[in-house]
Amino acid sequence: MIKRRFLKMLTGLVLLAAVLFSGGYGYMHTAKFGAFPEGVRLQKIEASPNYRDGEFRNLEPIPTMTIEKKGVVRRLLNSLTAEKDRPRPEVPIPTVKTDLAGLDRNDDTVIWLGHSSFYMQIAGRRILIDPVFSDNAAPIPFANKAFPGTNIYTTADMPDIDILLITHDHWDHLDYPTVMALKSKIAKTICPLGVGAHFERWGFPESSVVEMDWNEVLQLDSGLAIHALPARHYSGRTLTRNKTLWAAYALISQERKIYISGDSGYGSHFRAAGETFGGFDLAVLDSGQYNEGWRYVHMMPEDAVQATADLQAGSLLPAHAGKFSIARHSWDDPFIRLTRTMEHSPIPLLTPKIGEPVPLDAEEHRFSQWWKENSATND
Repeated sequence: MIKRRFLKMLTGLVLLAAVLFSGGYGYMHTAKFGAFPEGVRLQKIEASPNYRDGEFRNLEPIPTMTIEKKGVVRRLLNSLTAEKDRPRPEVPIPTVKTDLAGLDRNDDTVIWLGHSSFYMQIAGRRILIDPVFSDNAAPIPFANKAFPGTNIYTTADMPDIDILLITHDHWDHLDYPTVMALKSKIAKTICPLGVGAHFERWGFPESSVVEMDWNEVLQLDSGLAIHALPARHYSGRTLTRNKTLWAAYALISQERKIYISGDSGYGSHFRAAGETFGGFDLAVLDSGQYNEGWRYVHMMPEDAVQATADLQAGSLLPAHAGKFSIARHSWDDPFIRLTRTMEHSPIPLLTPKIGEPVPLDAEEHRFSQWWKENSATND
């Protein structure tokens, strides 16, 4: 009797596990997960010097303990369940709602849209970088919920976009609902090798998507050159990693030189870029969502300050902070540490509110320490 009851229970558990696995498998094959590269796209990837043994590799290896494949689910669960010190602001983030469509497109300007999303005008081009206008940035609806007040922009607020610039395919940089809603407004998409497979599945015209390997350059007829450069990170929208590339970008016009790190740990690639391009006017750098276990794939604030110096950059604009709580640090810790580290630095730290314009032709910028309005910590 006991044996029969045990067998029934075991059978029930096996059936439940099969249903859950089948449901999870089906969910992970829905459109928002994108697609893996294949065919001609995969052949181009396999010819890349940065692709070996079936995956893309960093120039400087990442210790396996930092990015262990078996720890993907564990780290996601930890980020959702671990206790955090003030992970979210107590009141809505202060913002400025700038009419993007009303801007003179010939004025070189950068506007932070929260986290790693930026609207940029340079050389007459309207560029949208890693836009995430959803209320969360994860495949699970309740995960990585945006801070109150940070989603002031929607796709309806965007003007026609000349270039959608994607640094890699993680969920907090490549947001399926956002890019689908923007599809009719986007003239050209530029992304790292393999990421075009996602856009192909999502119905973007093949002719509108340009995939780039590290150290490739796209010269546009407006006098703007976009260089894809190495970053120190990883990729993947499922548990399978590094089938697509991740990249930093240098945007070079006759008037400006701008560096965009995407997600990246600190490494020698910053100094190499600074030497190659003779410095930059502005560095937009990964400065949040860090801890000791992730420091090879995300920079500590102090690392970002050193990277700014390595790049020979004229100013630093932080990214990857201020909208989502992915790591365990306090939500305002990146801004507090950056301000403290750069207090006596000759390099300006730019801390605009979400939506507040940063005119690139201004001789001096003055921004408030807005995060102090939302925190009991007033360092």
